This record gives sequence, C-alpha cells and structure tokens, in this order.
Amino acid sequence: MSHSTSRTHFINSLADNLSTLRAQGLYKPERVIASRQGAEVTCDDGRHLINLCANNYLGLSGDESMVQASIAATEKFGYGLSSVRFICGTQTVHKELEKAIAGFLGTEDCILYAAAFDANGGVFEPLFDENDAIISDALNHASIIDGIRLCKAERFRYTHNDMADLETQLQAAAGKRHRIIVTDGVFSMDGTIAQLDRICDLADQYDALVMIDECHASGFMGKTGRGTHEHHHVMGRIDIITGTLGKALGGAMGGFTAGRKEVIDTLRQKSRPYLFSNTLAPSIAGASLSVLQRLAASTELRDRLQANTEHFRHDIAALGFTIKPGTHPVVPVMLFDAHIAQQFAARLYELGVLVTGFFYPVVPMGQARVRVQLSAAHTTEQLNTALNAFAQAGRELKLIK
Repeated sequence: MSHSTSRTHFINSLADNLSTLRAQGLYKPERVIASRQGAEVTCDDGRHLINLCANNYLGLSGDESMVQASIAATEKFGYGLSSVRFICGTQTVHKELEKAIAGFLGTEDCILYAAAFDANGGVFEPLFDENDAIISDALNHASIIDGIRLCKAERFRYTHNDMADLETQLQAAAGKRHRIIVTDGVFSMDGTIAQLDRICDLADQYDALVMIDECHASGFMGKTGRGTHEHHHVMGRIDIITGTLGKALGGAMGGFTAGRKEVIDTLRQKSRPYLFSNTLAPSIAGASLSVLQRLAASTELRDRLQANTEHFRHDIAALGFTIKPGTHPVVPVMLFDAHIAQQFAARLYELGVLVTGFFYPVVPMGQARVRVQLSAAHTTEQLNTALNAFAQAGRELKLIK
C-alpha cells in the first residue's frame, strides 16, 4: 500500500467513525460563545441565552473585577514566562498563590500546574511504585484514571460510593507498603458528594492515606467554601488535595495539588507535567489570588449559589422531571435516551436556554441526561425563565405532563 493510499484509508476510516457517531446521536457539537462567560451569554448566531451548563459556580468567569485583576497582573508580570518553573519560570505571584491555596484548604503547601488534568496526571508516579496500592472509586474522573495508569502501583477499584466494597479493597491491599484511597470530592456527572467522613475513618482503621479531587467543590462546598473536606468536617485528615482554578475559582485554567510539604516538594522534583510544562500565565495566577482573597473575606457568593441551587432543584422536580437527588449545584435532569437528550438540549437552545446533553461514553449507557449547573450569578428571574422553558420543552417531547 502506497503512502498516499494509506493516508486516504486512514482519513476515510475516521470519517466513517464520525458518521457512525452522528447516526447514533452520540456526536458532540460545540456551541460557540461570542461574549464573556456568564449567567447569560451571546452565541455566534446572535442568540442571547441563559447559560445553565458552565462550571462557573461562583459567577466569576466574566466578572469585571476578575478582568481587572488579570490586567493588573499582566501589566506587572508580563504575558508569559517562556519557561518551566525550575528554570526561570517562578514569579512572586506564583509563590503567593500557592501559599494562599494551601492556607485556604488547610494544608502545608501547594504546587501549581497548567491544568487540573496535569495535577492528577502528575501526582501518582512520583509518590508510589510497585510496592504500593491505589484504591480508586469506580467513577473517578478520567484524569485520575490516566494518572494511575502512569504509575506502577497495584490498582484496586471499589464500587462507586460503596463503603463496604472500599473496606473489601483495603483488606485486599493490606500487604502493600503504602495504600492510598482516591476519590472525587464531588462527582461531576451526578453531583454526588463523597462520604469523606466514612472514608477517613476507614483510612484510619486500615492505615491508608486519602486523596480527593476537589474540582467541583473548591470555593463553595462547606460552610466557608473550603471544599468537601470542610463539608464533611474532615479538614486536616486529607493527605492530598487536587483541584482547579478553571471552575469556581475564577474559571480560567490551571490546577493545583496541596498537601504536606514533603509531598509537594517531591512533586516539584519529580512530577513530569510540572517539570516539562510552561508556567501558569501570571494573569491567571494574579486573578486567582484575588479570588481567594475575596472568598476569605465573605461567603456571599457561596450563599447565593446555595439559594439558587435549592430553588432550582425544588422547582424542576415539581415540574415532574427526574433528577438525581442531592444538594450540589450540579443537577442532572435524567432523560435516559441519547437522542432525547440531544433533542431536548436543542429545543431548549431554541427557547433561550443553553444546556448540554450528556450520553455514553461520558455517562453509562442508558443514563443520558441534561446536566444543569447553577451559578451565584443567576438571578431568580433567569432561573424562573429557564424553568418555564424546561416545562415547555418537556411537554412538547412528552417527557412530563
């Protein structure tokens, strides 16, 4: 087979696979936003929509104060570093942000990454080897799964949120040198909050470490927004915390790992995504620092988010939709069928509401849904308008009476 024939065969194969995805209703289109991110956005076709599908939990992504903080950091520290951290890519703003994150989470130290995916991808291999065991929730984020694959530690998986099975896996791993339980603090597709109090008790019983991914928790879970460990009153009992600056904490990008000084220093020496990726842009670091200062001063945004969540959860259930129970601002509206989820999202778009249909392989087969995500920036009027659109689309597609 000639090179040109091989290339044609490869491209045709990809085209066939994409056509199959479209035919199955599993193709993921991208909506293009032509405005700032926010509770209301303008798309490239000129439509103005209420946005219910961003990770913008505290409403800071398009906030003017964030823009100004980013500008100020850029003016002081420049556009970028053209370097990794250990060569000449560390500025005072990065050290200040790491100290602020550690203080906010209640840990000794913190290390920044270009993305939270890198934080999870770079945490296991430097710390654990074939003598150790990683015990992971079955529904953990893809970045955790990929990070574990890069590590030689023996892998154990427990049934999602099942403490009895977690104990079984801890017993199976008893012969290993170090054992670490790894879980999302909040599971983003269902809004399920990990049982960290029980997990920490089991960790104590079986002499294991605990790691949590706080991407969908930092900034608003717990009484003062410290996270799932504050929500479950286990601050100080978590050994490693990974998280993101790309959701509630400003919404740009960047990740972090926080924990004991010895853990963080080891990652600075050996974590490949840290050693071989450019430094986080100073504009993001400076703006993220301003977020933490704002959250330390007031729980106003977190409290407003909670009120919006309670309002929407109550009213969407009253309309007759099936939702995953819980208290988190992720509200999965269950539609079960992938085609229906796509149709429903498309009709809501026409009615002025931006949501996304989720289906296999992002969620299990037969568990298709529209995932609503509330924000502190949503007004009661916007939420009620969106609920009316849900009611209209639901009746048109015969999903509710």
